[in-house]
Amino acid sequence: MDYDTYGSNAVELAIDLANADRDADPGWADAFLRAHDEWFTIETPLELSPAEARRAAATADLVRAVAVAATQDEVIARLNELLALARPHPYATDHDGELHLHYARPDAPALEQLTTTVAMGLSQVVAQHGWQRLGVCSAEGCDDVYVDTSRNASRRYCSNTCASRSTVAAYRARRKT
Repeated sequence: MDYDTYGSNAVELAIDLANADRDADPGWADAFLRAHDEWFTIETPLELSPAEARRAAATADLVRAVAVAATQDEVIARLNELLALARPHPYATDHDGELHLHYARPDAPALEQLTTTVAMGLSQVVAQHGWQRLGVCSAEGCDDVYVDTSRNASRRYCSNTCASRSTVAAYRARRKT
């Protein structure tokens, strides 16, 4: 699957948000923003209030809801919920040497930039490549969301690590019997 670089990066941001470990650290949202600071304009403060952190968590939950949806109608409903949170104000830029679009206005607060970028990136990939390209890892004990970039849409695991672990576990189980 081949999709545009900025859109693919935006959907990867969405996947990272959905897979963020929110239970381990109450400051997860600020840590997430700092780890993904390339998505925000330089002047943007990367600290969220507790209410904004809860809204970021709700955005993460909606990304996951799109990925686990079982029907196109359900995907559309969840995606529209996510898009309703977005405040798109696209603009062209070449700040990194390549012309591309940003989805949120440059002076928007961090939460608005995050939510809009995630919503627009995820919706573009779903609309252009199909909702079946999103999934949840099939490995036992893993529930990470992923986007399937394989040619034949056959991906079932979030990473090679989970795929290898599952293969080894299945081999060992067959050898036991």
